[in-house]
Amino acid sequence: MAQSFDYESASASDEAETSPLERLAEIAQRTAEETGKFANVDAILRIPVTMQVVLGSATIPVANLMKLGRGAVVPLDHRVGEPVDVVVNGRIVARGEVVVVEEDNSRFGVSLTEIVGPLGQGDT
Repeated sequence: MAQSFDYESASASDEAETSPLERLAEIAQRTAEETGKFANVDAILRIPVTMQVVLGSATIPVANLMKLGRGAVVPLDHRVGEPVDVVVNGRIVARGEVVVVEEDNSRFGVSLTEIVGPLGQGDT
């Protein structure tokens, strides 16, 4: 049985203060409270997951791989400015843009621009 939820219930000022992943956690908590399926949502929200940001990929023959050395450049299938995939436990959950972290200019981060729905549809 399909059920619809109001993903746009937060005001614009609330969205600026919370990240998309925090909004997803809030939606999951509201959903669990409304359906009564989970007695303790906090236990589920504390489960650690592995998150990766995929900048791109390349396929090259083993012979060319063996020739790579220091300073070699391997072109990836993504272009500059294209969204990167955010992968959690092997599944794409969002897309975003690579940014420099404001507090520490020596680190990169990702600014989420799209949350991917359960069947691959985006929720921007």
